[in-house]
Amino acid sequence: MAPEHRSFAPHLTRRRLLAAGAATAGAALAGSVGTSAAAAEKTRPAVIHLPNGFRPEGIAIGGGPYAYLGSLGDGSIYRADLRTGEGSIISTGPGTPSVGLKLDHRGRLFVAGRGQGARVVDARTGKVLASYVLTTATPTFANDVFLTPRAAWFTDSFQPALYALPLGRHGELPDPDDIVKITLSGDWSQVAGEVVNANGITAAPDGSALLVVQSGVGGLHRVDPRTGVTELVDLGDAAPLTNGDGLLLSGRTLYVVQNRQNAIDVFKLAADGRSGVFQHRITDPLFDVPTTVAAHKGRLYLPNARFTTTPTPETTYDVISVPA
Repeated sequence: MAPEHRSFAPHLTRRRLLAAGAATAGAALAGSVGTSAAAAEKTRPAVIHLPNGFRPEGIAIGGGPYAYLGSLGDGSIYRADLRTGEGSIISTGPGTPSVGLKLDHRGRLFVAGRGQGARVVDARTGKVLASYVLTTATPTFANDVFLTPRAAWFTDSFQPALYALPLGRHGELPDPDDIVKITLSGDWSQVAGEVVNANGITAAPDGSALLVVQSGVGGLHRVDPRTGVTELVDLGDAAPLTNGDGLLLSGRTLYVVQNRQNAIDVFKLAADGRSGVFQHRITDPLFDVPTTVAAHKGRLYLPNARFTTTPTPETTYDVISVPA
């Protein structure tokens, strides 16, 4: 790590790192009001079928009507048209997993690659623009990613750390040695071994901090991006977020996917993300271990990872859509 990137303080404030990124999901859900959402409800397929054997995990949706999904099998990226359900592979994988992914407004997919770190893919051409080794520590599991205007943040499920790829003023990708590591401390207690710890990641509503769910123990943590110090978010009497996976923030509403529970728990957060109140749970009989969630025009889209089903080349996979 280059010395000038050991801290964000010289050139990146928390507000600039986080605030605009926190608004992304809210923009995606903005179409949920009025006739546009009603039309989408009637015409968009509720189930999008993926290629047999694909093994989806992450999903990203931009402003256009397309969802991008990564394969846990060979790492390929699939693009699905939300209007028709049709799609195709746009980037053949490297033979290693693609886990969480996010799409920026420049048409770049930032992909968490489990033990292989991260890569950036052009969503139009499928070309790999850059690859990064996030850490040399073992074991490592780059699981999910969250984008802000000035950084791409990655969680590591096997190490008590977050990694940031600092982005230039005009979105320039960093050099491989510019990766920033933030060690998690404070209320964070890492479970030893290859247990899923840090998983889904987003920002507090006011952009003052990051939010990270710790799957194995079901805790939601507020993380200071400068220091890595965490504090447990006070969710009152809500049940633990066991198997908490993908996070989606829209305004002050936080959606938490709990994969093996086949459910999304919905919370109303305080602006600073230090507390929240449980609102309701979303379930659907078609959920089959959904891992994460993205939004478009008043609907939520969740890939069924089907972790309780032995994967084969013939195993079927799909994306389930439910109202937001």
